[in-house]
Amino acid sequence: MSKPAVTCILEANNKLGEGCLWDVEGQCLWWLDIAPISKLHILDPVSGATRHWSFPMMLTCFALAANNRLLMGGEQGMFFFDPATGALTDFARPEIDRPQNRGNDGTADVKGRFWFGTMQQNIAADGSDLDITQNSGALYRVGTDGVSKLMFDHVGVSNGPCWSPDNKIFYFSDSRAQVIHAFDFDVDNGELSNQRIFNDTKSHGHPDGAAVDAEGFLWSARWEGSCVLRFDPKGRIDRIVPMPVTRPTCVVFGGPQMDTIYVTSAAANLPSDVLKSYPLSGGLFCFNPGVIGLAKHKFGGGL
Repeated sequence: MSKPAVTCILEANNKLGEGCLWDVEGQCLWWLDIAPISKLHILDPVSGATRHWSFPMMLTCFALAANNRLLMGGEQGMFFFDPATGALTDFARPEIDRPQNRGNDGTADVKGRFWFGTMQQNIAADGSDLDITQNSGALYRVGTDGVSKLMFDHVGVSNGPCWSPDNKIFYFSDSRAQVIHAFDFDVDNGELSNQRIFNDTKSHGHPDGAAVDAEGFLWSARWEGSCVLRFDPKGRIDRIVPMPVTRPTCVVFGGPQMDTIYVTSAAANLPSDVLKSYPLSGGLFCFNPGVIGLAKHKFGGGL
């Protein structure tokens, strides 16, 4: 199959673009630039209109929720955000016992629970890089009542939570270890079992954000790999989509037919020679993968 054409739809200049999400009802794309000061962005792909909100803390992931709100996770826990008023209200603190950590990737499952991954804080207040020295991150399941359960521990960099189309398999990446894990998933009880390695290739950077298509293939943005990979259900590389950036960070299916993949990227602290070679770093991209994808679920349930 020929490689799809990758288009930069917005030179967003994101320091650390993440968490892209397609709003099926609103037919718009949401994403975050998580590096201080964190910003939540929204784009109408038809008109090209954009809007953003800034926050006094680092926010790193989110899901749409009831009453036109978003559930957002970050360095201090989880919060509800109302775009209409700008109000940010406390919801849950799943990792209050690990002050050295921050939130990273997260998403809602088909039952409306939120899966929230963490990692050691690696971004200073001035936006400079901090070394990751320990696997202190974890994965939590956060219920609609705000009660959290530790699901997977000793993670370097939590990323890419997503599910197979039948919700029988849960995927979760540790970017630091360059491993994508797979688990059997009990959808009714939200429990994980039978942990195994789905893919641990070291040849294409680090697995970052991920999404699963309707055929059950997993798409993985590859930090420092300059590409997006498509894996078959057995974890074998099926396709390589080159990207015009070194650090693609997150992928999501969207568009009216759910047949477009949107990709965020990062530019923060890249050496000047890399930025010269990859001037679109931090941009927002899209391509047609030739397959439809799955819509993101809302926190509390629904699409």
